[in-house]
Amino acid sequence: MASRPAEFVFEQTISFVLARTSTAFRNSLEKSMATIGLHAGQAFVLIELWKRNGLRQIDIASQLNLAAPTVSKMIKGLVEINLIRVQKVDDDARSTRVFLTDKGLAIRAEVETQWHELEEYTLGDLNETERLILFELLSKLRNTYTGRDPEEDE
Repeated sequence: MASRPAEFVFEQTISFVLARTSTAFRNSLEKSMATIGLHAGQAFVLIELWKRNGLRQIDIASQLNLAAPTVSKMIKGLVEINLIRVQKVDDDARSTRVFLTDKGLAIRAEVETQWHELEEYTLGDLNETERLILFELLSKLRNTYTGRDPEEDE
C-alpha cells in the first residue's frame, strides 16, 4: 500500500479523479439519453431486459447493484412511457417480472446510436491500446466494488 504524503492533496489521488470523471460521464450519459426520452438509469434497466426479458425486479436491482426502491422508481418511469410492462409472479404476490413492450424492443436501436456516439466522444482521444487497457482497469475496479466478475455480465 502506498504511503501518504505529508500534505494530503485529494486532487492528486486516483479516487478523486475517478469520482470526478464518473460524475462527468454520468452527466454526459444523462444528456445523451434525454435526447430519446430516457434517463441514464433507465437505459441500464433496458440493457438488462434486452439480455434477458422477463427478469424479476429484484434481479434487475441485483444486476445493477442498486437498491430495490431505486429500481422500482426507474421501472415506474419506463412503464409510464410504455417501454416495459410489469406482471405479478403467480406463486409470489410480492414478486414482479418485468417485460419489454414492442416499443421497448424498438428503442434499442436509438439507445445503441446514442451510446456509440457517447463512447466515441468519451474515448476519442484514446488509441485502441489505451481503450483496451482502460476497459481492463475499469473492469477490475468494478469487480472490487461489486464483488462480481465482469464476465458475469456477458
